[in-house]
Amino acid sequence: MLVHPRFLPLADRFFSMYRQPNNGGGALVAYVHGEKVLDVWAGYADRDRRWDRDTVSLSFSTGKGVASTVTHRLAERGIVDYDAPVATYWPEFGAAGKHEITIRDVLTHRAGLHKVRGLVAGRTGLLDYESVIEALAAAAPDPRRLRGPGYHAVTYGWLVAETLARATGKPFTELVREEIAQPLGLDEFWYRVPQDQRRRIAKLFPHINPGGLDWRLTSSVLSYAGPLRGLAEAAMPDGFDELVRNPAVHDAVMPGWNGVFSARSLGRMYAAIANGGVIDGTRFLQPETVEQMGAVQTRDRDYVLGVKLGWRLGYHPPLLASRVQPTRGLGHYGVGGSGAYADPETGLALAFVTNRLGNAVTALGDLRLARLGAEAQAIMRT
Repeated sequence: MLVHPRFLPLADRFFSMYRQPNNGGGALVAYVHGEKVLDVWAGYADRDRRWDRDTVSLSFSTGKGVASTVTHRLAERGIVDYDAPVATYWPEFGAAGKHEITIRDVLTHRAGLHKVRGLVAGRTGLLDYESVIEALAAAAPDPRRLRGPGYHAVTYGWLVAETLARATGKPFTELVREEIAQPLGLDEFWYRVPQDQRRRIAKLFPHINPGGLDWRLTSSVLSYAGPLRGLAEAAMPDGFDELVRNPAVHDAVMPGWNGVFSARSLGRMYAAIANGGVIDGTRFLQPETVEQMGAVQTRDRDYVLGVKLGWRLGYHPPLLASRVQPTRGLGHYGVGGSGAYADPETGLALAFVTNRLGNAVTALGDLRLARLGAEAQAIMRT
């Protein structure tokens, strides 16, 4: 492990989260101006297996940030254009009035395609990439997209993946390897996990059922519950509580939620972003690209989440348990607690993965990373 003396308070806070086996396990990595200052892990990956240096975890929406970063790497080389219609690259997408929807709209959750509930048939239908892509291409957009964003909790990943695959002629998993894993020198950016690496995946627990209630009943009720309807449509497809535990998810490509990462891999990616696009003397992104990535794209109320989140270009702002929030930060948290972000203003990057699902209701995670981030922010101010 690595703990810079200045970051001992952050390490202490992290270790205090994993004192009992029922706390599960996790890992935390921090960089400042491209230098790693913290790399720690603790707890249990399973009942009889300790979390170790090589443990990785399914991290839900944390993977949206990785998919977005692939987009920016391609955009700065002119392979895709933020303001080009998605249909330019994916012609079938132009059906049902979607011909004007741009890549920028997708990255800022303004494509109007948030609905995953009922998108494809069957409790495991989401595992069929081609069926999902066909359904999204044929779907009509929600008209509320013209008034503001609506969080694409699950569909976001497929929209990004297929657009980039069409633009390059390469499978999305190959793009992730070429654009993220290889330049950063770390392999753990997986949406389809290699068979020989699956032993490293931590077991998720407990069930994600909100409040311990039946998933199917709860999602059905919420789909008729006014203000919560959008969240049920976007994040609660039938059978999803079982799907997240199905080993078959590691054979599929569902970048909106099934990414498997180490804190080390996520931390290194966001370290490059926080450091003006450079890591270990190698340029990962151009400064102007990083500037665009962190610019607020919309301040309108999100019709799925019910809040004004201030979406960036494929990321949301870091959410810290502090009165003072980063003004230029960008990243993505996942349901249950995992997440990572960069703060270019201070040069700080923080990445946290865990298998103990802390909150199955909060779409952008629980408070653990928010508290860790607040501790890190306090250290940066001293």
